[in-house]
Amino acid sequence: MATAAIFSSMRRRRSPSVEAFLAPVDLSEVALVQTLVAISSELVSCFSDKVFFFQRRNSRCLIRKIEVLVVLLEYVKDSESGSMSKLPSTAILCFKELYLLLYRSKILLDYCAQSSKLWLLLQSPSISSHFHDLNQEISTLLDVFPLNDLELSDDVREQVELLQKQARNPKLYVDESDEGLRVKLFSFLDDFGNGRIPNHGDLRLFFVERLWIRDSISFRCEIEFLEEQIVNHEGDIEPTACVLNGFVAIVRYCRFLLFGFEEDEVLFLSRDQKKPRKGLIAREIADTFLTVPKDFCCPISLELMRDPVIVSTGQTYDRSSITRWIEEGHCTCPKTGQMLDHTRLVPNRALRNLIVQWCTAHGVPYDPPETRDASAESFAAACPIKAAVEANRATATLLIKQLADGSEGAQTIASREIRLLTKTGKENRAFIAGAGAIPHLRKLLSSSSPIAQENSVTAMLNLSIHDKNKRLIIDEDGCLTSIVEVLKLGLTTEARENAAATLFSLSAVHDFKKRIADQEGALEALAGLLRVGTSRGKKDAVMALFNLSTHTDNCARMIKARAVAELVGALQNEGVAEEAAGALALIVRQPIGAEAVGKEEMAVARLITMMRCGTPRGKENAVAALLELCRSGGAAATERVLKTPALAGLLQTLLFTGTKRARRKAASLARVFHRCENTSLHPGGFRNGNSTTNISTFGGDVSVPMSLSVL
Repeated sequence: MATAAIFSSMRRRRSPSVEAFLAPVDLSEVALVQTLVAISSELVSCFSDKVFFFQRRNSRCLIRKIEVLVVLLEYVKDSESGSMSKLPSTAILCFKELYLLLYRSKILLDYCAQSSKLWLLLQSPSISSHFHDLNQEISTLLDVFPLNDLELSDDVREQVELLQKQARNPKLYVDESDEGLRVKLFSFLDDFGNGRIPNHGDLRLFFVERLWIRDSISFRCEIEFLEEQIVNHEGDIEPTACVLNGFVAIVRYCRFLLFGFEEDEVLFLSRDQKKPRKGLIAREIADTFLTVPKDFCCPISLELMRDPVIVSTGQTYDRSSITRWIEEGHCTCPKTGQMLDHTRLVPNRALRNLIVQWCTAHGVPYDPPETRDASAESFAAACPIKAAVEANRATATLLIKQLADGSEGAQTIASREIRLLTKTGKENRAFIAGAGAIPHLRKLLSSSSPIAQENSVTAMLNLSIHDKNKRLIIDEDGCLTSIVEVLKLGLTTEARENAAATLFSLSAVHDFKKRIADQEGALEALAGLLRVGTSRGKKDAVMALFNLSTHTDNCARMIKARAVAELVGALQNEGVAEEAAGALALIVRQPIGAEAVGKEEMAVARLITMMRCGTPRGKENAVAALLELCRSGGAAATERVLKTPALAGLLQTLLFTGTKRARRKAASLARVFHRCENTSLHPGGFRNGNSTTNISTFGGDVSVPMSLSVL
């Protein structure tokens, strides 16, 4: 696994000139030798004067061997006596094998030259093994090379023969100094894992004097390189992502401990902001609201499984959910409906391991079941996790101090780092908020610096994901007002959209919904973002409006803010139509809401279109909205819905092909038609185009509960 991971990463980081190695090997003899001369000469030119921080001896040894091969290849190419037509077949085969060995040498040397110092240190044993493998293959190649069949000068022959002798029986070389540094690095991880913060002098000696990481920007580059490896290898990596996350946390702490908050880094941040970013903020929000893989969720609770077990039908459930199901007297499989042959629960260890790997890679806390064995493996995994938590806690203390009394540049950097720390992990969010970060972040929301404002509002969003922090944010004097101001007048698009996402997060608490809606300009700004925002901004805005619409006291305010009109307009946008229809279904429950929706000329037509072309959830919300519009909007609204030509056929389709909830709503709406028929609103039935369909065919005798749940 480690070998594959390293070479995979090597291929990702190859330089442009390596493309020359990817040419087909079925070259003519002349072209093959000429290509080998060019490639080997380039390797010597690029790396002979290169100073390698790690793997110095292994690198120099490999380069010296290539230098001798250059001498041989150039002589073969230039010598008249070495005519290509006289090359023995064995020599040609050896040259083709050499072509591949040079390619691998290029990758390995590039990797050692371009990778971060900490990564090379962690991979030292594996990289040393790769050098050893190459040396062995070069030795084998030289042993079978037909040196005596070639007419070479005495000088060239002597150099090649000497290389043959030196290359025989190569030994694995691991630099003792490098290995000592690697052991020391792991000792820091152990210290943090056991709740001990290493001595300031030891950390400075290791990182600054031994590794020569001598400024804040270099620390940041080391952190980003390690994070890149975690993402690129998706858990298939050695050391594990869990261990690497521990080292990232330690390096981040040392960065601020040793170099503080250098002013010149703000310029670096500013330049970095202007670079084309790979959806940094958008990806961050997506990570914040992670979608758990479907296979990792319990079919009963729909939540991430903590202790997956298999029942007799072969289906997997979370132990607590299926145990409760069986204790309630059920004797069938919840998912398949089959009878359970027995009630024994078999642990699904393979799935549990996959869940643990996914949680580790994404920073999602995973609470192991109490029945889990306290094995050495689980203990070893707990150490780096605790180390990361403790290192992040120590870092947060430094960051919050700078937020409180640091310079403007230091506050900008601190807000960025708090944003990154709060991106994942409820522990990080809990202790950062508990340490007093929220009041200081609130002040930065009014900053004239676009970077500081964007980072602070995003940090506030991340903190709000932790339920206990929602109350701290809402209760902080002026905090909600400041978030709304960023939503209205934020200095960047990302800041405005993240402010909307923060309101969406806070509005999950029912008690806060009216307070948010009562903030001056909040609903108007959300409605505006729904109209002109990016796809992600519209999604955040519509979700916030959806949450706010579940509070009955907000209906009038939403109408006044033209949120209803924008929700109707959003029905045309595939990305947000589902949530927009759900919000409208809630709003029209009230007469004033039904009246406002009824005044929107395209409301009914667009809901009908969604019933025809929307997602299953969208169809549910659309038919629910039409049903509530008929119930609360009076005769005029009902008549308007009934006059829609395509509705009868769509209702009938939903009754047979819709989801369970969609069928209930369709049956209820059909009953409304049936009552209208009995009161002669539409004598003879509901007319659909040129045909007449009696409403009773919609299943008027189906028992449907009158209460409506939008979610």
